[in-house]
Amino acid sequence: MSNTNNNKPSTVAGSTVTRDLRELDKSTNNIYESIVIMGKRANQISNNIKEELHQKLSEFASSNDNLEEVFENREQIEISKHYEKLPKPVLVAVQEFLDDKVYYRNPNKE
Repeated sequence: MSNTNNNKPSTVAGSTVTRDLRELDKSTNNIYESIVIMGKRANQISNNIKEELHQKLSEFASSNDNLEEVFENREQIEISKHYEKLPKPVLVAVQEFLDDKVYYRNPNKE
């Protein structure tokens, strides 16, 4: 399961949206299968975001673990705020699924 387009969709809602269930199972004819696909994609997105954030924040890690030397880093705070403002991975996954941007296959049906 992967995203065919690596660009972040700009049409993702910022919060939860009521969805028509009939729209979610159009491509699979099974609402449960659709939910599993979206859930797996959301996990992929979440893991990618976490890895990216940890890489960026690791640049600020100090070699000393002395609590007295811990200080506020403006750039680190801005990076954290940016990631907090991103749409939730579930919302991105649902939008990608509805826009047919997620590739999936079911080996049991093949």
